[in-house]
Amino acid sequence: MEEDRVEVSLRSRFLTYYERYMLVVGILGQLLFFTQAMKIFLTESANDVSLAGFLFGLVSVSSWLIYGILIKNRALIFSNIVAVIGAFLVIIGILLYRN
Repeated sequence: MEEDRVEVSLRSRFLTYYERYMLVVGILGQLLFFTQAMKIFLTESANDVSLAGFLFGLVSVSSWLIYGILIKNRALIFSNIVAVIGAFLVIIGILLYRN
């Protein structure tokens, strides 16, 4: 019985640390939107950037954000807030600078 409690405690601690790790990795991974947005705004060109691709990306990360909110998962919520903001910036850049 004691072994089961120790195992559950270790698993719980591991999940706590892994969720923190995923929060950092999730946010860093979503910075790709910001690098694309920065390139668009600095070069004032979005000719080679796919509006459809980033619209699909926005739908995807918005869906993950809603899912994260529904299940109250902090890593999903924060990383996808970053992604939604970044995707919006890219889409705005495409609409402003596409010829």
